[in-house]
Amino acid sequence: MAYNNLAYDLSKYEHTKPDKSPRIKVHKSKKEVTGSAPKIIVITMTAGVLLGAVIYGKVQNAALHTEIAKKQQAVDILNSENVRMQTEIESKNSLKNVEDYAENILGMKKLDKSQIDYITIESGNVVEIPQEDDNIFVRIKNAVDDFVEYIRG
Repeated sequence: MAYNNLAYDLSKYEHTKPDKSPRIKVHKSKKEVTGSAPKIIVITMTAGVLLGAVIYGKVQNAALHTEIAKKQQAVDILNSENVRMQTEIESKNSLKNVEDYAENILGMKKLDKSQIDYITIESGNVVEIPQEDDNIFVRIKNAVDDFVEYIRG
């Protein structure tokens, strides 16, 4: 819109005087509905019961954790006692203790040359075992068995 210096007819915008004074209408607010006493009591009791259940669950959880800790401590004590007993058993079964037991209690002595007895065989020093005549299947089976034994070590 172009700006110019023409005058405006402001009479179009003038209002006539109001016939009456403006009315102010007051709306009364509706009475707010608040909960009735029994509803409030029931809701409060329900919240209290739920809170009590949560607290009771936490108490039970803490009691179980305490019991678990006590049992774990007992297990640790038993494990250390087991290690002590295993060490004691190993010390009692050592070679030195076995030798002392054999010498002192059983009356055994270490082997010396005076205790060795040599024997002589009148038929010779070589023992000969006659070979049996085996068929081909027995020889194959023996060869396979020997090979398997060699592989296994």
